[in-house]
Amino acid sequence: MQNQPAKYIVIVFFIMTFQSTFAQLTDLARLEYSYIPKGNSEDSFNRFRGLVNYPIETKENCYLVIGGEYSRIALNIEDNYPFNTSNLRRLHIMDLNVGYTFKLKSGWRLGAKISPRIASTLTHKLSSNDLFLNGGIYAINDRTKDESKNKPYRLILGLTYNSTTGIPLPLPFISYYRRVNEQWSFNLGVPKTNVKYFFSEHSILQTFVGIDGYFANIQDTITIEGKEVDNISLSVILAGLGYEYCFTDHLIWYAYSGYTLSMNNRLRDKNRDEVYKLDNKNTFYLRTGIKFKI
Repeated sequence: MQNQPAKYIVIVFFIMTFQSTFAQLTDLARLEYSYIPKGNSEDSFNRFRGLVNYPIETKENCYLVIGGEYSRIALNIEDNYPFNTSNLRRLHIMDLNVGYTFKLKSGWRLGAKISPRIASTLTHKLSSNDLFLNGGIYAINDRTKDESKNKPYRLILGLTYNSTTGIPLPLPFISYYRRVNEQWSFNLGVPKTNVKYFFSEHSILQTFVGIDGYFANIQDTITIEGKEVDNISLSVILAGLGYEYCFTDHLIWYAYSGYTLSMNNRLRDKNRDEVYKLDNKNTFYLRTGIKFKI
């Protein structure tokens, strides 16, 4: 039976998958850096992530989107642990993204994406344990450009599937964005809820609550007190301030700084039950990058 921490990681990765589905179909290119030092520890986490998508117009308002994403996660593990940490220092997550989206006469846009994933330490050749499958279907009612609307909004409804969660069923998703006036907007949803203040259409400040994390296979199995470790995971709930500067309508630089409200950093067995808890002290968080979006 799945323990309580495992249930939390299920929820985190379900909602992260759908956000990736939507973002990967609207971002044409993105480069990003994240950094989390560990509280009361010499350990730290940093991640470089890059994404490229190529949309192919099949007919008017219909697009086939082909792309890929790569994340290189460096775990700087400096504390003393009762096991060998050398093969945990680099994690690699690679997605191949194939999506299709089209617009209905009603104005709703429908889409679907399938995303085979490699998530592993990659110290040896690939095996089936390194492979995962993610995907989703969604519907978007986007009225943010509709001048007839007094308060433009965007509603996203969807179903998502993520093999890292261990749940063999699609799970629901909903997100709602509204532009209140020229200065303010808000977004309610997961993995990010925010309130934005517009100094101008090019300079935007926001407060946010969101999540981040990863899940990967460990190719060189670790044994801790007679229990085998097969996976490593991190789930983080965080809050803070963010800033976006729009060089154009499509090219955006962004930076988020905040503090973690909850951190679950764990080593897990093949059933994804907890074997060992790494440092989980709340700490500072930084994420910055540049993206080119539709």
